[in-house]
Amino acid sequence: MQKAQDRRYDVLQSSSELGWSNLFAEVRSYGRGGGTHPADPETKIAILLDGSEGTSVCRIGGSWRLSEHIPGNVWVRPMGGKYDEGYTATATTIRVLNLHLTASVFTQLGDYYGLPAALARSVRYVCGEQDEVVNQIGLSVLSEMMTPTAAGRMFAETASLLLAARLLHAHWDAGSVRLPIERRHQLDERRLRRVLDYVEEHLADDIAVADLANVASLSIFYFTRAFSAAVGMPPHRYVSQRRLEWAKTKIAAGGTSIAEMAFVCGFSSQSSFTRAFRRATGLTPAMYRREFGS
Repeated sequence: MQKAQDRRYDVLQSSSELGWSNLFAEVRSYGRGGGTHPADPETKIAILLDGSEGTSVCRIGGSWRLSEHIPGNVWVRPMGGKYDEGYTATATTIRVLNLHLTASVFTQLGDYYGLPAALARSVRYVCGEQDEVVNQIGLSVLSEMMTPTAAGRMFAETASLLLAARLLHAHWDAGSVRLPIERRHQLDERRLRRVLDYVEEHLADDIAVADLANVASLSIFYFTRAFSAAVGMPPHRYVSQRRLEWAKTKIAAGGTSIAEMAFVCGFSSQSSFTRAFRRATGLTPAMYRREFGS
């Protein structure tokens, strides 16, 4: 896929203002063009969103790789990797979701599971292949970027780890990495209650999935699956719902501005908070305060 150097693209959407760590997302539209692609300091995943006419070709270490434009196709460039040359031939503009993973995501996986060092550099190049797991995670990231929720940072944290784990499992140079299955602990009623109490006590704080996993004494991966099974929704969605319920109470009680509530609930802007609040209640925060305020 094209790199920023040839400048034949437009940035349509970005996560730069959302406060995400370890994951940067950007939607770009590309036309016909080409250029060199210097080494990237992060692992880059590109997912073709739409535009099915045309092909992309890139040269990696003297070997040319050609791929057709099929929506959902995935390109992966490992940290430090580069395309010596790359060209896009398309009759129409294509939209691409670019995802950048920092090395710290892979380090976190490696430290917890005792995996080899420098995992991010061991991911192999992928040029226009189908990977429905990566595609679905990417579409979820796109949805969160387009319509932010009250737990967007939690979601981005989880998505970055899931993407890194998928790359190691399906696109690792040395074969594939299978993360150990944890059977030592379950998210029993006592552990679950500790987690739910923690959420209630920290609704105004920046809650990370790692925080909740630590409360439950489980790894992030096992905790996320176990929590979803026990509660019926992933941790970030549960926290988002609880924050919006809490915001409804605060807004009705008065004394807190809508801008303050947006900040406390973890939104990047008042407008994002207003959109999420309206999706959940059918009313804007101002309308809700007038309707139910004390």
